[in-house]
Amino acid sequence: MNEVKHGTRFWIGNAILALALISLFYMGPLSERLGVWAMVLWMVLAGVGVYFLMTDKSGEPGLPE
Repeated sequence: MNEVKHGTRFWIGNAILALALISLFYMGPLSERLGVWAMVLWMVLAGVGVYFLMTDKSGEPGLPE
């Protein structure tokens, strides 16, 4: 079987998306301290994480069986 190997961009994207998920769990306290900027922070984290995932070229596309 062919194993798909992911590059560093894939793992950086996943780490940033994990930070975005953690920021959602703490959105209440963050919004009390940062106001609207808490949502802007979440949107930036999610966008940058997805960007890194989409620009990872090291993995091979899956083949249908």
